[in-house]
Amino acid sequence: MLKKAKIFSLKEIKTSSGNVIKFLDKKKKYFIKFGEVYFSEIKKGHVKGWNLHKKCHCLITVPFGSVEFTLMDYKMKKKRKFVIKRKKPEVLTIPPKIWFKFKSLTNYSVIANLIDQIHDKKETQKKTILR
Repeated sequence: MLKKAKIFSLKEIKTSSGNVIKFLDKKKKYFIKFGEVYFSEIKKGHVKGWNLHKKCHCLITVPFGSVEFTLMDYKMKKKRKFVIKRKKPEVLTIPPKIWFKFKSLTNYSVIANLIDQIHDKKETQKKTILR
């Protein structure tokens, strides 16, 4: 299941007044459907997660800063790490039933997460572990 988590490069359009990063359009192969988008701020030295969505697919990008994501399989035995930076725009796709956490590698970072359904606390699991 961890192999289904993937990174895709995002298109960055350079302009003199400030660059534009294209996060998503409905033609992208990793787009499933729209549920909601939320932004999460994180300060260096803090970790957010472990979270698991039972049914939701996540499309995550980092519009500000640099963030390390750690993903683990449902049994928390296998691990993969990804780093997404504002300076190298990418989107991380996380399918359901994968645990994930993230931490900022810079003083302050922001992630944008698009999920394919409206958030439901019953659909999400959280776990506190020391890893």
